Amino acid sequence: MIYHIAEYLDRTIDLPGAGMFNYISFRSAMAIVFSLLIGMVFGKHIIRLLQRRQIGEEIRNLGLEGQLQKRGTPTMGGLIILAAILVPVLLFADLTNVYVLLMLATTVWLGLLGFLDDYIKVFRKRKEGLNGRFKILGQVSLGIVVGTTMWVSPQIVSREPATRLSVEAERVVTNDLGNQSKVVYLTPAEKSTTTTIPFFKNRELNYRDLVPVDGAVGDTLGWLLYVLIAVCIITAVSNGANLTDGLDGLAAGVSAAIGVVLGILAYLSGNVIYSEYLSIMNIPGSGELLVFAGAFVGALLGFLWYNSYPAQVFMGDTGSLAVGGIIAVFALLIRKELLLPILCGVFLVESLSVIGQVCWFKYTRWRFGEGRRIFLMAPLHHHYQKKGYFEVKIVTRFWIVQLLLAAITLMTLKIR
Repeated sequence: MIYHIAEYLDRTIDLPGAGMFNYISFRSAMAIVFSLLIGMVFGKHIIRLLQRRQIGEEIRNLGLEGQLQKRGTPTMGGLIILAAILVPVLLFADLTNVYVLLMLATTVWLGLLGFLDDYIKVFRKRKEGLNGRFKILGQVSLGIVVGTTMWVSPQIVSREPATRLSVEAERVVTNDLGNQSKVVYLTPAEKSTTTTIPFFKNRELNYRDLVPVDGAVGDTLGWLLYVLIAVCIITAVSNGANLTDGLDGLAAGVSAAIGVVLGILAYLSGNVIYSEYLSIMNIPGSGELLVFAGAFVGALLGFLWYNSYPAQVFMGDTGSLAVGGIIAVFALLIRKELLLPILCGVFLVESLSVIGQVCWFKYTRWRFGEGRRIFLMAPLHHHYQKKGYFEVKIVTRFWIVQLLLAAITLMTLKIR
């Protein structure tokens, strides 16, 4: 809202200082500052409110060190994250930008889904929370909305990298001072199901090519395939973040590092000059997502102020489902979803540890009559707890691994 007001004042009366809000970098910095302040200043009031309402975490005794001391710690702290994201974005982002609107819808929708799950656990005293089928249905619904919007919205287009054009698409011009410069003409902005393939130069994947049907029918099937892929990615990453949220500060710290990388990729993809230099797809309008990324990272760091060991509040499903969904949708919007196995490697390993544990237990019970386990406990962070590692050491090492994965993800821009 402040952005639109400042833009109007700059355009109509040339108000000094209002022009700063035209710069994405300035508004992103403001979003980070405001989200941090909201998380740190108002977070304690939300925690007190949760304590008065006796919204405490029910802890099962799994034999983990320090586990029972966490009993009664307020949950549903994801409300701090949601507020610290939504307020700065509403203030500083361009609310006519379709990418921003999709991210706002994602935050609200999955936040409500997680809130309902936590509400059932806390107030209805049902440990399993929201039925898994309804949770999956909510994630699938979001995937359909996001994928369909990317299909039909005229604002969501992309351009091929300029460096891949023929020499006829560029020419040298001379200005009045005799200086020469090269002018590069981008391909026309068009709708496509193209996405970036990591580590391959001048190569991208078009989901349309996976459909062996020509004509308009093939185009429609290509987009339907894209919607299906969007559904799978959103569901997988959202649940991966949910599984990772098991130790103080783990999910928040890992997600903040991911948010920084996604913000950088969004800015580069939305900038014509940088996208041409790096030979990546130019996605007009996606640079505005840097404002959202700033609010996202600031909100997580503000929440980490209270969630670091020993945690004063847990994010609960209210936060974890929303955080994972935000990461997935963000990656889809900037056409970097194939980077998620690298960037979200911690989420991936945590999810695979659970899947592998369950599948192996069921197989060995069928095969030998007695279930066997791969890990001492799943998800993976609990395995290390069972091995006697201190919680802070596990979290810190997971953060270091995530920073390494973040660096590798950024390196893929040049390692091709």
